[in-house]
Amino acid sequence: MITVENRRQKAEDRRQNRFMEISLMAKIAVDVVLLPSEEMADKAIKANKELLKKCADKIVLDKERCLPHISLAMGCIDERDIADIETILQTTAKQSSLGQLSVIGIHTGTNSAGEKVSVLQIEKTEALQSLHEEVMRRLAPYFSYDVRADMIFSPPKASESTLAWIKSYPEKSSFEKFSPHITIGYGEINDYSFPIEFAVSKLALCHLGNHCTCRKILASVKFENRI
Repeated sequence: MITVENRRQKAEDRRQNRFMEISLMAKIAVDVVLLPSEEMADKAIKANKELLKKCADKIVLDKERCLPHISLAMGCIDERDIADIETILQTTAKQSSLGQLSVIGIHTGTNSAGEKVSVLQIEKTEALQSLHEEVMRRLAPYFSYDVRADMIFSPPKASESTLAWIKSYPEKSSFEKFSPHITIGYGEINDYSFPIEFAVSKLALCHLGNHCTCRKILASVKFENRI
């Protein structure tokens, strides 16, 4: 026979289980990105394959597990906030007018580990800068930068240079220091003609992998390229 006390105990057990589920929800490292058109993604993957002929395969771009992308904001979030962030991205995409973007060159820099990394530089238009700043402001209440290796999509294990990049993103890569680009891999490549114009297809929230790659889409919304 089920007594009142039994019902109370079961209700309390459910509350405790729910509390434990929430408590155990992980924090993860994420990137809010623009995903380029199919044609532009193909160009980035082709450039990556050229780099892979002579450099380590730390970044191997494809359309499913390591997506070519333009980062707009980066940080760590609670997994339970993904739905709220998706709603923010939907609103942001509807309110934004981006138009065509343009690759204006290749830049090869050096990361904190002393390794050369090449990117396709994107022209920083007023609309693109505005979108970056809007995303940073709207997601500030959800982001933290206390990143740990277990927050990164794995395998492979996150390198120290990956963690350093995420930790320093607000100071070194945002607002006036925002530098839009598509990372194409380690090493140097120069045999490209510019400019290359392209459209974006989606605004997305991705789980970050090693080398700040986009390994898994957590939420996305179609981006209307209004001019």
